[in-house]
Parts: sequence; structure tokens; C-alpha cells
Amino acid sequence: MGKFVRHDIRVFDTIEEMSRAAALGLIDRIKQTLARNNLFSLVLAGGQTPRRLYELLATEFRQAVPWTRMRLYMGDERFVPPDDPRSNYRMIKEAMLSRLPITDKNVYIMPTSLYTPDQAAISYENILRSHYENPWPRFDMVILGIGSDGHTASLFPNSPELAESGKWVLVSQAPEEPKIRLTLSLPAINNAEAVYFLITGKDKSKAFKNAIGEPSPQYPASLIRPERGRLSWWVDESASSLLGK
Repeated sequence: MGKFVRHDIRVFDTIEEMSRAAALGLIDRIKQTLARNNLFSLVLAGGQTPRRLYELLATEFRQAVPWTRMRLYMGDERFVPPDDPRSNYRMIKEAMLSRLPITDKNVYIMPTSLYTPDQAAISYENILRSHYENPWPRFDMVILGIGSDGHTASLFPNSPELAESGKWVLVSQAPEEPKIRLTLSLPAINNAEAVYFLITGKDKSKAFKNAIGEPSPQYPASLIRPERGRLSWWVDESASSLLGK
């Protein structure tokens, strides 16, 4: 367990401890959900912070998850080919998917190779709409990270995408390359059963402090407030350094 739990904020000494605890928490939710439902839907984050979580799920905890009953989605993607080193999917595949007994029919990647960005967003939204009823998808779990600027998924500070109230999947513009991104919208994320934020590093400490404060478009992570779900923060010691200050 973490050092303390406050408003479901869990702080750990290292990313290894954090990743293990988050993996066990996720596995527990999977078991609880599959006791009453046939499938568990998990939205995966890119970036480097969740890599260790994915590695643990694919190795040490591989047998704890019934992978054939999982549906894996993506929260966002850079508009690059899936084999590009900058691709979120490539990282997820290397860390987890390539090691698991899971088929393509259980994994839904954002299509960045054959479409324009707008067409790709529409295509991915159509996939989600074939699995969920209106008005919003009801994912069992969404994993998110946070940038030092306070962005999450590919929802960036003060961007027009933060005001989206109808689309499930959006094209967004990042401040750095590759600038074109695909991302789930805020309402699509906020309708989830549960959201896990994974945050590590001192460079994220200010963004984390602002994310748990008052909701503000300046810090998009602060706008993640599941309306009918649970929000948990899994944080290492350095990322939590500004708590209480």
C-alpha cells in the first residue's frame, strides 16, 4: 500500500512500487467487474509512465487477468504510423500486447495509417459506437497520465477541444511534434466507471497539484471528474512533493 490515501491519492516511494500497486488495484477491479459482466473494457494511456504497469500485467501478473474477456482501447494517439517510435500503440505493443494471449479482435487501435486525421477520428468513434449506446461510452477503466503543462490524453491547455460536448473522439493539436493527435473527448472519459491517473517525476509536481485543485481549462487534467465513477491518483514521491504546500 501507499504511504497515505487522501481523496484517493496514493503516494509511493518509487515508480516500481506505484506500478505494482496500480496493477493489483486494476486486477481487483477486473475480477469484480467480470463477476457480473462478460467483458472488461480498459482504455490505455501512452507515454512512459504506464510502461512498467503494462510490463507487469504482461509478465508477473499475466495469469491473473482473463485476457480473452478484455477489450483494450486507446485514450489518445499521435498521428503517426503504428510502427513509428513516437506511436503510443508501438510502446503499448512492445511493453504488453506482444507478450499476451490476446488477439486483434480484442484490441482496438486508433487508425493512423490509412486515413486523414478527421477520417481516423470518425472511424474510431464508429468502432466505439458499435460497442456502446448513446450518449457516451461506459468504459470500465481509463488509465491516464499527465504532462508537465497539465494536459492529459491529448487534451491540451485552453484548447477548443475541451469544450466538445458531442463527439467521442477528436483531432487535437499538440504544442510539440508530432502536433496532430487523436484523443477521447472529456465527456467520453468522464463517463467511465473508473479512472486511474499514473504520475511520476518532480517535473509533474506542479501539474499534479493543479490537477487536484479547482477545475480549470488551463490544466485539462483537472477537468477529469468522472460523473458516475471513481477517480484515483497513483503518484510517486517526487510528483507529490508540492502536496500541502
